[in-house]
Amino acid sequence: MEEVTLAEVLKEADYKTFFAGKWHLGDTGFYPEDQGFDINKGGHHKGRPPGGYYSPYKNPKLSDGPEGEYLTDRLTNESMAFLEENKDHPFLLYLSYYTVHTPIQASKKHIAKFEAKKQALKDSVALFKKEGIGQTVINQYNAAYASMVYALDENVGRLLEKMEALDIMDNTLVIFTSDNGGLTTLMANRKAPTSVRPLRAGKGWAYEGGIRIPLLIKRPGQKQGNEIDAPVISMDMFPTILSELDLPLRPDLHQDGISLSPLLDGKENVSHKSLFWDYPHYHGSGWTPGQAVRKGDWKLIYFYEDDLYELYNLKDDISEEHNVAQTRADKLEELKEALKYYNEKLEAPRPTRK
Repeated sequence: MEEVTLAEVLKEADYKTFFAGKWHLGDTGFYPEDQGFDINKGGHHKGRPPGGYYSPYKNPKLSDGPEGEYLTDRLTNESMAFLEENKDHPFLLYLSYYTVHTPIQASKKHIAKFEAKKQALKDSVALFKKEGIGQTVINQYNAAYASMVYALDENVGRLLEKMEALDIMDNTLVIFTSDNGGLTTLMANRKAPTSVRPLRAGKGWAYEGGIRIPLLIKRPGQKQGNEIDAPVISMDMFPTILSELDLPLRPDLHQDGISLSPLLDGKENVSHKSLFWDYPHYHGSGWTPGQAVRKGDWKLIYFYEDDLYELYNLKDDISEEHNVAQTRADKLEELKEALKYYNEKLEAPRPTRK
């Protein structure tokens, strides 16, 4: 099925469009340049850098750099060059860093700093908590991973400084977010590189560790920040960007999302009444087929294999340690109805036993 992307919509509005980094959304014929991006630096069908984080990259969409060049630095350099060339024109810069995806390869520039910090830790080796058939790392122990996060932070700073130097910060919308929670949970014979405690589990799971992600939005000209406590989801970015850029909304293209502009304006009660996640698959993290729905502070998770429901109050139990499905029958039924609604509306495929 043909989809119309944000890049295609902005290109129609005469925006220059640029993509750098991880794509992982299709092979030949479905690359960024086939989906509305004028320029593609490094986006292809693989979800991890094929040659690792140092040149030669073995990436069909990114030329090799000088020996020792770090991929995170390179993608920022490409993005900064794009800004230089397009500072006087409306643009979409979509920078999708490969870091901190595996393979975990330290930033050589920063690794010594974090090796030293590791020596000072009380627990410098990984500690685990069982999660289904997997195990979750519950402490920070990996200096190489820390150096990658630091390099990411450094490079986001470089990009923002470039925007300031080009005098375009006050008329640019900036969004920083992630595609999933940290890689903290893997099958029992593998060791994950990071922890997101106090959240439970991580990437691949519908517990908060897998789906609660960073989201920072800086509006053009905004000088002071504030924190908004409202459940939103990545599909909201499409209509939010259109709204913030004073472009017409395209409800046929972003049916699952809502504009967050009213929330950013300080208006309350304009967020989603409920949110739904459907992942009827097995995952290397140990997740088994299941679904989740959130409504207000309440969240229901359903596991197909055991026909099991788990109910949590996220306001009181952010770590999802206390399953109250047996004691809050009223909320259990309310969220089961919400789950039923989404399954019927979306005709969600259900796994079956052989």
